[in-house]
Amino acid sequence: MNGPNRIIRVAIGPAHVPGEGSTAAHPSAHSHAIPPLVDIHEGPDGLVLEADLPGTSAESVSVQLEDNVLCLVARPEAAVPAGLKTIHEEFRPGEFGRSFILSDEVDRDRISAELRNGVLRLALPKADRAKTRKIEIKSS
Repeated sequence: MNGPNRIIRVAIGPAHVPGEGSTAAHPSAHSHAIPPLVDIHEGPDGLVLEADLPGTSAESVSVQLEDNVLCLVARPEAAVPAGLKTIHEEFRPGEFGRSFILSDEVDRDRISAELRNGVLRLALPKADRAKTRKIEIKSS
């Protein structure tokens, strides 16, 4: 007799760069940030957030959690082929940025991140208190 699954809520907000004149409780839009495309999936153990960050490496991506706001900032690296120099440029990748307000049902201590082929994958596991569990009934 398991109860219904509880949904983990994640509010998606504007780009936010920690330490730039705003607090995590009131994220403000970063003037140069491009919001990356994001997919969020929910499974029995929590959420998986995937963000498209083309041209980035693990060193150029920052994921920070302050209070209940998860902030993602990435700076793509220049894509000039080796041995060549740019003489004309019409597209220059900007900084990616996005923030997410996490509910208390996400276990903040177990959040993990992996970047592969320009896609950042964040695992947001459910907190133990958010998981459905069966309560044993004792009789005397």
